[in-house]
Amino acid sequence: MKAKNDSLARLRGTPLAVLLLGSAMWAQGEARADVVSDWNATTQSIVVSKGAQGGVYFALVHIAVYDAVNAIDGKYSTFAVKPTAPTAGASQDAAAATAAYRVLLSAFPDQESTLAAAYATSLSAVPGGMPKTRGIAVGEEVATKWLASRVNDGREADVPYTFGTGVGVYQRTLPGPPSPITPWMAKMKPFALTSAAQFRAYGPPDVTSHRYAQDLNLTKAIGSATSTERTPHETEIGLFHTESPNTFWTRNFRDLAAQKRLGVAASPRFFAMMSVAVADGAIACWDSKYYFNYWRPVTAIQAADLDDNPRTELDSSWTPMVPTPPHPEYPAAHGCVSGAVAEMLEQYFGTRWVKVTLTSTVPGTVPHVFHDVYDIPGEVKMARVYGGMHFLTSVEHGVILGRKVGRWVEANYFKPVRHPGR
Repeated sequence: MKAKNDSLARLRGTPLAVLLLGSAMWAQGEARADVVSDWNATTQSIVVSKGAQGGVYFALVHIAVYDAVNAIDGKYSTFAVKPTAPTAGASQDAAAATAAYRVLLSAFPDQESTLAAAYATSLSAVPGGMPKTRGIAVGEEVATKWLASRVNDGREADVPYTFGTGVGVYQRTLPGPPSPITPWMAKMKPFALTSAAQFRAYGPPDVTSHRYAQDLNLTKAIGSATSTERTPHETEIGLFHTESPNTFWTRNFRDLAAQKRLGVAASPRFFAMMSVAVADGAIACWDSKYYFNYWRPVTAIQAADLDDNPRTELDSSWTPMVPTPPHPEYPAAHGCVSGAVAEMLEQYFGTRWVKVTLTSTVPGTVPHVFHDVYDIPGEVKMARVYGGMHFLTSVEHGVILGRKVGRWVEANYFKPVRHPGR
């Protein structure tokens, strides 16, 4: 019991977000949408309808939008493509809409009618003339060259996977699908990192170790479907972070852009930074997941009599509060992504002390308000244990990995450009 109590104290000692309990103090939705936010929402709608791995496609779209708009104002370093088309006087709105449209049409050609309608709506808001014509040309060139650079990047590749057996090895968790999801992400070419394995995680604790026993006993106690030790407040936190990342992060990014009044001149960089953080955080995470191929708590707890660890005890009927996602446990993807996002938020706003309000569409949850961006992965770390899907070490190591990804992106991309004479 001492190991469990020590871990519980360490977990609950992590800074908590302040929960905003009155819905009247927060209104969901994009109060000040611009063309970049519009195409982010369009991307989300298509990704959700197709059941695609959203992080990858948001990055694919928003890097093109960023390079197209940035080619016109030249405030920041080019990410991938610097067009040769004339940019003087070009419409940023036309460039952004065209870049997004062409990338999405290439990725999802069966959505042509939906995309054509969205594109027509975007262009109808841009007055005719040379600025519009030049903006379209810039967007077309950037999208074409960007897509050419991503041919054979491993996206949606057929990567076979065979479940293993034995102690510590990932095994199918019911009611999950017969195969784990998106193993191709572990092999995919990242957007900013040099390789998916660049920041591979340290590795999970050995199943015979004291740390492993602490992790297992903690999740067993407060992550169970029938836990009497998890408080209602902790249950809400666990549920809050179970919304699909395809909708959770993108909606909240749009809301934050609206709160901070980012327009078409500023939002391309914001959305590109956040999208690259999410995508490369996930790609790096998947590399580690499929490299270590570690078992989930539900498997470990129901087989604790086999781990040769005297500090753990079998519970053959144990189930998690939240159904286990169908991919290996270590490291936790929510930790990887939220750690990377926190780093990018600090870089974009120039400080970690940014008020961020996150909402979840999961029933029974309320908005969460953070005043330090690093409290976001701090809360996520707890949420995945409360849900019973992860061990604490897995989420902690995921956050570390994600922060390394974020620092790499910050050091190498999206940098301000100094122009002589300005």
